[in-house]
Amino acid sequence: MIRTLILLSSLTIAQCGMAHICEVRSGGSITQALATTMDCDTVRVSAGHYQEGTITIERPVVLLGEGWPVIDGDGKGEVIVVKASHVTIQGFVVRGTAISDVNDNAAIKCISVSDITISGNRVEDSFFGVYLSSVARAFVQDNRVIGNASTPEGRRANGIHLWKCAHISVERNTVMHHRDGIYLEFVTDSRIEGDTSAHNSRYGLHFMFSHRDRYTRNVFRDNGAGVAVMFTHDVIMSDNHFEVNRGASAYGLLLKEINDATITGNVFADNTVGILIDGCNRAQVKDNRFHANGWAVRLLANSLDCVFEGNRFRSNTFDMTTNGDLVKSTLKGNYWDRYRGYDLDHDGHGDIPHRPMSVFGLVTERAPYAMVLSRSLMVNLLDQTERVVPTLTPAALEDKSPLMRIANG
Repeated sequence: MIRTLILLSSLTIAQCGMAHICEVRSGGSITQALATTMDCDTVRVSAGHYQEGTITIERPVVLLGEGWPVIDGDGKGEVIVVKASHVTIQGFVVRGTAISDVNDNAAIKCISVSDITISGNRVEDSFFGVYLSSVARAFVQDNRVIGNASTPEGRRANGIHLWKCAHISVERNTVMHHRDGIYLEFVTDSRIEGDTSAHNSRYGLHFMFSHRDRYTRNVFRDNGAGVAVMFTHDVIMSDNHFEVNRGASAYGLLLKEINDATITGNVFADNTVGILIDGCNRAQVKDNRFHANGWAVRLLANSLDCVFEGNRFRSNTFDMTTNGDLVKSTLKGNYWDRYRGYDLDHDGHGDIPHRPMSVFGLVTERAPYAMVLSRSLMVNLLDQTERVVPTLTPAALEDKSPLMRIANG
């Protein structure tokens, strides 16, 4: 039995058994629809422009847009605030938060709730895009979170912002023109997968104090810097692309004070620095590709027991540098396009070790302004001499079994 009730000439509720579907047509009110629903009802919103101030969701509902209805905050505050668990928001264009130096205004904000799905939305021209605070078990997937490219850096906030969350899945989102594309702090047991974060003014991905998380198959391109990982343990980053992150202080990936990181199967291409490793212990850096970077790897001497294995280094200005003589890390079985050794026993590995740090790399670590000499004949002669009789570069930074060739080019 289906019963239909007309509300304000633009709002209907159809009841099928215990299920309710509330339909909001163009010109109607989403806020009033939410006030009439029961727990676990669906509010289905037709195409149109809805400008109602802040819409607050305080009970479990499905908010479903059809035909890309626009929810516009008109630059006056938050747009959608979720204060109930078991809420789904799907299929909307959400835009128009206020920009504030005091309040974290967001297009979609969830506070102290659980079991949230934010899927298939377009978040435009907002201060914060999607903001989760003290949330457990949420899906943020298939959204486009696009800021205003003309907004000055000091007036931008983060695209997808997670604080003190657990068991969150951030998947297949595109985030552009924000401060940090994706930001996590105190986020545990979560995964970031299949996202594209590009053209953000600070970091493509920035996370701190976020443990046991996994980051796979993401693209971080043309950001102020690619990814910054700080004060974290048990992190896995695999099959990501770190591309065209260039600038005086830019890098593809920064690892700062990290324990037990696994960095595998990634591509680092055309970055000022591919990876900067500072104060890290037991990082496993394996089977990555470093191509056409300024510095492929900067491994600072305060990092211990890191392992570099099976990586490919090609066409980098510097393959690897360090800032000290005592390097407590291991290099084995990597491919270096600058290696000039031989393989008499034909086992695929060079018979003599390779030191990837050049004399000029050593000089620039101590005197960065020497970079102006990078194309000089003197630098080439120094590096050739060091290759024949290695005496200046750190003996500990040595690959004892470099690969002679790599499969698939």
